[in-house]
Amino acid sequence: MENTAAKKASKTDPRTKIIQGYLNHVLENGSEPLSIYKFAKELKMNESDFYTYFTSFEAIKSAVWGKLFDDTIQNLESQEVFKEYSAREKLLGFLFTLVEELKKNRSYLLSLYGGQKDLKKLLPHEVKAFKDKFKDFANEIILEGKETEEIANRPLITERYDEALWLQVWFVFQFWLKDTSPSFEKTDAAIEKSVNLAFDLMGKSALDTFIDFAKFLYQNK
Repeated sequence: MENTAAKKASKTDPRTKIIQGYLNHVLENGSEPLSIYKFAKELKMNESDFYTYFTSFEAIKSAVWGKLFDDTIQNLESQEVFKEYSAREKLLGFLFTLVEELKKNRSYLLSLYGGQKDLKKLLPHEVKAFKDKFKDFANEIILEGKETEEIANRPLITERYDEALWLQVWFVFQFWLKDTSPSFEKTDAAIEKSVNLAFDLMGKSALDTFIDFAKFLYQNK
């Protein structure tokens, strides 16, 4: 009796069933379902029950991106050493872990985004929730970086750092989509080089040092 109860308890919940069903449909057909009515019928579910969890296919796609972010953060935070990382290391860790999550869904992502040429100019609507979550994460990194002086505090410019880091994430995603190197080695290299460049630019430069010195001389003349 206990085993039977456990099996029932572990039965896939409707929301997960819908998401997985959508992924399977895209993978098997190369496109999303023609209508919610047909998709619900395919899942042996009433259309009205579908709307309890999602109102559109776009909402399902957004949920997939949300899960990519949540799984990435969960995997990162499960590593005890992550708490000791510098700001630069935390961004590197995020991007490397994100790519591992992307790999699990590569065929699905290629089906939806592989042939789109406007990804550089236009952010798909379903990715916006992922972007908002990432920017919250990025602002935590930026705050830590400023406290440790790993990131320079520059009026007006600092306020845009989260957007700059987001553009880096989107760049990595697009690079990864096109990467055909073994084990996505080129993507790993792109991550390292782009993150190092970003933190070199956000860090205190020779120009900042010169300005500080000039201020000191002016205030003490």
